[in-house]
Formats: sequence, structure tokens, C-alpha cells
Amino acid sequence: MDDIDSAILSHLQRDGRLTNRELARLVGIAPSTCLERVRALRARGVITGYHAAVQPRMLGRSLQALVFARLRPLSREVISGFEAYLAQLPEVVSVFVVSGDDDVVVHVAVPDIEQLHAFLMDRVSARREVVSFRSSVIYQQTSTRVLAPWNGRPGTNQ
Repeated sequence: MDDIDSAILSHLQRDGRLTNRELARLVGIAPSTCLERVRALRARGVITGYHAAVQPRMLGRSLQALVFARLRPLSREVISGFEAYLAQLPEVVSVFVVSGDDDVVVHVAVPDIEQLHAFLMDRVSARREVVSFRSSVIYQQTSTRVLAPWNGRPGTNQ
């Protein structure tokens, strides 16, 4: 990963709809070189896809929450099964398998508090492997949209 690859990634993370010609101009390389580099980044698994960022509120999902769950028995099979179950639910935005007191953190987006309650009661607590759970409503969210390669120096990313 060199500075040109980093610049390509930076621009594509800000706007995945850039044409190859525009991306090449922004980075300062020939379009053919740019296309080769983007293809190489995809082949190496650095670029995993493109998507449209959406505002959940505009989709009728004005309430977001994090659900923290503890599972038992704790095994790879139980965690994988629960993760697969959650991933197919329409309320679920992301699923994280984590260390610490909780085993899974689930980011959900629903229309209102009643739907959050229904999700918790009907989808989470109904599962045999869930021994406890708690939820926290998200008031504000700030996301980092652009990740650069890590250089290993604390407090910087350059």
C-alpha cells in the first residue's frame, strides 16, 4: 500500500460513484494506471464493495439502539448460529462478536420504542442461547467514513 493506493481509497470512500477518469485526475495518475490499481485493491480484498449510505430516519427508522447479549453455552457454533439468525432480521444493521462481559453487540434501527421493545421480547429474549441482554438507545452517531492505512504511530494516522 503506497501513497497512491491510499489516495485512491480515500477518494473512493468519500464518493464510491467517481468515474475511473475522475478518480485518476484527482489522484494525478493515468486512467489506465488507476483502473489497474483499483482492480488490484479489489483482488487483494482491500476494497470489499460499494454501497449507498442512507439515513435510517428517512427510511422510517427513527430509533437506533445497541443491544448487548450474553450467550450460553459459549461455543463457536452457538455464536455463529445466533449471528446468522440476527443478520437476517430486518431490524438489524450490524452484528459484532465481542470480548468482555457481553458476547454480541447488535446495532438495530426501528421506527419507535414499541418496535424496539417488540424486537427485544420477540427476537432476542425468545432465543434459548440468550441468558441476558440489555439495550442502550443511540442519541447521536458520528461515523468515520474514511479509513487510511495504519502507520503504527499512536495518535496519528500518517
